[in-house]
Amino acid sequence: MPDGATPQADYLFPPAPVTSLPVSGSDARFPVRRIYCVGRNYAAHAVEMGHDPDKEPPFFFQKNPDSILLPGSDFPYPTKTSDVHFEMEHVIAIGTGGSDIAVGDALDHVFGYAAGLDMTRRDLQSQAKKAGRPWEVGKAFERSAPMSAIAPSSQIGHPDHGRIWLKVNGEVRQDGDLDQLIWKTPEIIAYLSGLFDLAPGDLIMSGTPAGVGSVQVGDRLEGTVEGIGSVSVAVV
Repeated sequence: MPDGATPQADYLFPPAPVTSLPVSGSDARFPVRRIYCVGRNYAAHAVEMGHDPDKEPPFFFQKNPDSILLPGSDFPYPTKTSDVHFEMEHVIAIGTGGSDIAVGDALDHVFGYAAGLDMTRRDLQSQAKKAGRPWEVGKAFERSAPMSAIAPSSQIGHPDHGRIWLKVNGEVRQDGDLDQLIWKTPEIIAYLSGLFDLAPGDLIMSGTPAGVGSVQVGDRLEGTVEGIGSVSVAVV
């Protein structure tokens, strides 16, 4: 049992509901524990953000379970910002946990994969970067992670290539391939598990291709990770 967990406690108020995602081909749902995000994991995106992709190990930030926007929902334009960006991502869903997982064993810990969007209050993130502060205000706000259903690896395997793309109002804005990831899925899991104890229900957003940009109210975002899933949201 995790530290701080109390069975049959007399809570002062009802605990928050469990956030979960649908699973393709099943009535069961995937309960979400944590959301980890890999920063600048496509070389072209690292360059467009002003960084050298050859000189840094992977780094991570987090979103919260209530950052998830369920399939079929609209994305409400968030407060305190005038520059919201889209980032289309391949998402890894952890099915069995562990720490210090070896690269060769990493895929055994994967339940499946999804398509997702890392919506970002870019102006607030940029201000935080300049001040040397954490990124949470730019990344971890409510409904900032629209997600598809999870496709089990037992059905689709472990894709290491395939097109990942995003359209805004029918125009392709991001277009890449999973084989362009700097740190691949097994390496991400191995590295991250050295920093945190991974557990069932963890999601890892693996990074975004080049072409990120801003959205406005009224825009329609449609993105796909080939062989895995799609997201479609209206900005309202």
